[in-house]
Amino acid sequence: MASIAKRLDDNAPGEFYVDRSCIDCAVCRWVAPGVFAEASDHSYVARQPRDDTQRLRAAMALVACPTASIGTMSKLDVGSAVSRFPEVIDQNVLFCGYTSEDSFGAASYLILRPEGNVLVDSPRAAGPLLARLEQLGGVETMFLTHRDDVADHERFHRRFGCRRVMHVDDVTGTTRGIETKIEGRMPVALAHDLVMIPTPGHTRGHAVLLHRDKYLFTGDHLAYSPGAGQLVAFHDACWYSWDEQIRSMRALLDQTFEWVLPGHGWRYRAASAAAMRDEVEQCLNRMHARSK
Repeated sequence: MASIAKRLDDNAPGEFYVDRSCIDCAVCRWVAPGVFAEASDHSYVARQPRDDTQRLRAAMALVACPTASIGTMSKLDVGSAVSRFPEVIDQNVLFCGYTSEDSFGAASYLILRPEGNVLVDSPRAAGPLLARLEQLGGVETMFLTHRDDVADHERFHRRFGCRRVMHVDDVTGTTRGIETKIEGRMPVALAHDLVMIPTPGHTRGHAVLLHRDKYLFTGDHLAYSPGAGQLVAFHDACWYSWDEQIRSMRALLDQTFEWVLPGHGWRYRAASAAAMRDEVEQCLNRMHARSK
């Protein structure tokens, strides 16, 4: 739990605060951008909530925070915030909340499908989330984009019996037991509406998931920067090969999608698939320039 004694000095006076345990994962800034902002190495409450909507969003950020670094001066009933997760992003795609410190607060997503729901990367296996997933039909497949964001995958497998899918090049000791290990560098159809696309770069076995030629779940491969107003790849967090990441990004030009749904960074919807392709090309140009 957050500690009032460790409350950061730059928090705005009032009910909500962030304490010194913050790891600067940005989850609170995605969930409640009207309340939380970024300092040099942490988030803080820049403005106290002004209305019920902002109070709800701030409480949702408290629930989603991976390190329990958000607190309130008085005892707060977070029942309404808890009930909002998983939160609908668009149609059958939901944001799970309940991020895990083990994956540095990476976002995970739920895809609702008649053929069986898909969990993209692992959230924290919190009781309320597990119960809600059960109500929504459970989890048939867990797609793991890369080795960094596996978090509580074993607990989800035990609870739902889900088939876990990951590229073999990112399998480690903690994931050796997963059911489906994909090899090679070509896209693989996992179902009629799901395509796994290997995207080495951030890690050797990184992969993204394309759903219905519309939603691209990008892990740590591609994200949106609201400050820069553009798509970005994380050069400073490229653990395997920047050249490989450039090649992987170029391969995305062969795919059709409108949404980028990352583990880290902001999600983004382009005006059309053609507009998204243009923005990926611009990102590629910036990546090439970074290599020089």
